[in-house]
Amino acid sequence: MRARIFLLSLVPAIALGLTSAFGQSNGDAEVTDPLASHIDPGIKPGDDFFLYANGNWFKANPIPASEQSNGLWQLIQDTINAQIRTLCESSSRLTNAEKGSDKQKIGDFFLTGMDSVALNKNGLRDLKSDLDRIDGVKDRKGVVAAASYIHRVSGSPLFRFGVGQDDKISSKNAIFVAQGGLSLPDRNFYFDTDARAVMIRKKFGEHLQNMFMIMGYDDAGAKQAADNLIKLESAIANTSRKREDTRDPLKNYNKMSFKQLTESTPNLDWAVFAEGAGLHDVDTVIVGQPEFLTALNGYLQSFPLEDWKNYLKFHLIRGLARYMDDKTYQESFSFYSTTLRGVQEPKPRWKRVVEQTDGSLGELIGRVYVAEYLPKGTKEKLLEIGNAIKSVYAERIKALDWMSEATKEKALRKLSTVIMKVGYPDKWKDLTSMQIDRASYVQNVKKANEWSFNYMISKFGKPVDRTEWEMEPQTYNAYYNASNNEIVVPGCNILVPGYERKLADDALLYSIIGGSTFGHEITHGFDDQGSKYDERGNLNNWWAPEDSARFYARTRMIVRQFDAYIPVDTLHINGDLTQGENIADLGGVMMGYQAFQKTGQYTKHERIGGLDPDQRYFLGYALAWMINERPEAIASQIRSNEHSPAKFRVIGPLTDMPEFLSTFGIKKGDPMWRDEGVRVKIW
Repeated sequence: MRARIFLLSLVPAIALGLTSAFGQSNGDAEVTDPLASHIDPGIKPGDDFFLYANGNWFKANPIPASEQSNGLWQLIQDTINAQIRTLCESSSRLTNAEKGSDKQKIGDFFLTGMDSVALNKNGLRDLKSDLDRIDGVKDRKGVVAAASYIHRVSGSPLFRFGVGQDDKISSKNAIFVAQGGLSLPDRNFYFDTDARAVMIRKKFGEHLQNMFMIMGYDDAGAKQAADNLIKLESAIANTSRKREDTRDPLKNYNKMSFKQLTESTPNLDWAVFAEGAGLHDVDTVIVGQPEFLTALNGYLQSFPLEDWKNYLKFHLIRGLARYMDDKTYQESFSFYSTTLRGVQEPKPRWKRVVEQTDGSLGELIGRVYVAEYLPKGTKEKLLEIGNAIKSVYAERIKALDWMSEATKEKALRKLSTVIMKVGYPDKWKDLTSMQIDRASYVQNVKKANEWSFNYMISKFGKPVDRTEWEMEPQTYNAYYNASNNEIVVPGCNILVPGYERKLADDALLYSIIGGSTFGHEITHGFDDQGSKYDERGNLNNWWAPEDSARFYARTRMIVRQFDAYIPVDTLHINGDLTQGENIADLGGVMMGYQAFQKTGQYTKHERIGGLDPDQRYFLGYALAWMINERPEAIASQIRSNEHSPAKFRVIGPLTDMPEFLSTFGIKKGDPMWRDEGVRVKIW
C-alpha cells in the first residue's frame, strides 16, 4: 500500500545543486527563506493557497521539455542522479574490478546503457530468440508458457501475478493473481468518450502499428495486428473491475485451491505457468477478481491464436523498449511519454541510464549512498519525529467523539504496535546470483528483472521476513504495509531543500516529515483499506458495527469533497478511487500540526522569514507538494491513479482545517472556504 508518489527532501551532498533555486548567496550575505521567497503576492491565500504558496517558484522554473512536471523534487532528483552518475562512471572506468563485485555490476550495467552505437547496431537482435519463441507458439498452452516467461523478464501479460503476504495469515507468503494485462494505464482509457481519451486511443492504434512495423510486419499486416490487439485488450478491459471497485481488500480476497483454479479456468494452464515461473507444490492461490479470470479463460478460446501471439510480442517489447535502439525507444517514448504525459523530448541518455541503473541495482547503490551521503544520526532524528506523531495520534484517538471505548482500545493497540523502519535496512539483499556483463544493455535489464522475479518467487513456502524493505535509502518515497503494520521512511527524507547547512526549523520538519510522511503513513493504517487489518497485519474486522458506520459516513464526506474538484478539462477527481490517499493526507497534516504545537518554536511563537509558526507550518505543507504538472500528466493520473494531483493534496485537506482558515484570514465567500458542516474530520 504505497502512500506517496514522492517526498521532497534533501541530503547535505545535494546542497550545491539547489543554491540558486532558493536564493542562497555566497559569503556571509543573508540567506533567502524558501517559504517567503516562493510566495506569489499577486494571489490571495483565500483564492488559491497552492499558487499563493508556490507561485513565484513556478514562474521562475518552467517545466523542462524532458519532464512531465517540475518542482523541488525534480531538482532533488536531478542532483541525486548526478551523484549516482559519478558512481556509475567511476565504476565503468575500472578495468580490473572483481567479477561479481558491486562496482563491476554497476559499471558494466551503466556502460552497456551508454553504448548507443551498439544498441542501434543491434536493433531487435537481442530479442530475436524471444520473438522466435512466441512465433513458435502452437496452442493456448504455449500462450500461457510464453506469458510466464514475459512475466520473468519484461512485463505482466494476461494478468498481474506475485508472491506476498497472505492478507489473512500475515506470517505466510501466498500466491496472488489479479486483473491486468492491459497496455494502457487503466480500463477507462479504452472507453472514455471525452476528446482527450478519443485522441489517446487513436494515437495508441498508430503506435501499435508502428511497433509491429519495427518488428518487421508490412503495412497491412501491422495495421491488422494493431486493430486486433485493440479489440483483444478492449475485451479484457471491459471485464476488468473499475479501479475504485478494487479498493476493498475483503472483496479482493478469494482464496481457492490450485485444483479449483485449474478446473475453473481450463484454458489457462496454471501448471504450465507455475512451471515457467519456477513455482512448485502450489497448494492455494488468492484471486483478486475471479470473474476476470473466467472472462480471460473464454478470450483464450474465442480470439485467434495469432492475435495472442501479437499481443505477447507487443508486451515483451513494450516492457523493454526503453533499453533498446533509438528507433524503438523513440516510438515508445512518443506514445507513453508525449501522448500520455505531455513530455516533449527524452531525458539525456546518461540520466535515463543512471535512473535505470538505480532501478535495477538499487540495493548495490544504496550501500554506497548510506556510506557516502547519508548524515549520521538520520535514524535517530526520523524516529524522534515519528514517535512524536505516534504520540499525538494516540491523543486524538482517545478524544474521538464518534468511536466507542471498546473500538478505541483496539485502535490504540494497533497504533502501539506500528513498526517504524527508518533510514536504511540493517540487512541488504544478496545480489550475488545476478550476472551483469558488458555484452548487452537489454540483456542486463532482463537479467536484473529475472533476478527480482526469482527473489519474489523464492519467498513462497518460506516464513515472511518482516525485516525486509521495499525501497532503497536513496528513494524519495515512503509507504505503509498493512500486512506488517509498519511504515517505512528511507533516510533521504531527513532534510529539507533550502537548508543545506543545517536542519530546517521544526515548522518545516513537522509539516513535511511529520505531517506528509509519518502522519500520512500512520493514517494509512486507519484509512478505508488499512482499517480492515488488525494489529498483527491480518485482514480482520476489529470494529464495532456502529463505529464502522460512523467511520464510513465520514469517509463518504471526503469522497464527495474530492469528487467536486476539476483539475483539467472536464475531468473530476475520482473521490472513491483517491479516498485512501486523501484520508491519509488529511490525517497527516492534522497530526503534524498538533505535534508541531508541542515544539519550542511554536510555544515561543518564533518568527522566521517574517512568518509566524502557524504560517510556516501550512506553507511548509504546500512546499511538500510544490509540483507544477503538465495537463496531459494530470489527465492520465485522474483516470488511473489513487493519488489526487498535487495541488489538491494541498488545498483539499487544508480547507478542512479551521486552524488553517484562521491563520490566513480565509472567510466565507473565498474560494478556499468550506462551511463547517462539510469540513471533514476523521481522526
